[in-house]
Amino acid sequence: MWSAEVTEHSDALDLESHVFARKPAEIAQSLKRSAERSHRRKTTPFQSAMSMLNFYINRAGKNLTAKRRQSLDRAKDELRKAFGKTK
Repeated sequence: MWSAEVTEHSDALDLESHVFARKPAEIAQSLKRSAERSHRRKTTPFQSAMSMLNFYINRAGKNLTAKRRQSLDRAKDELRKAFGKTK
């Protein structure tokens, strides 16, 4: 599947396995680590991490349950906190 390939082999970030199946705070910390370690990203670590999270949410789209979507939205808030950003 195209989106799985992008997620696994993205030039932006090297993701830890099953990152999006975790709790919101764990997703945020994992994306933060990946973004800060990456030497291939083209934007700031925060932008790269948030972009990857949004990409995952957008590609999963209608296949996400309401509960899972809510959890991923909470991961966005956790990611903002992890980088010291506000909405």
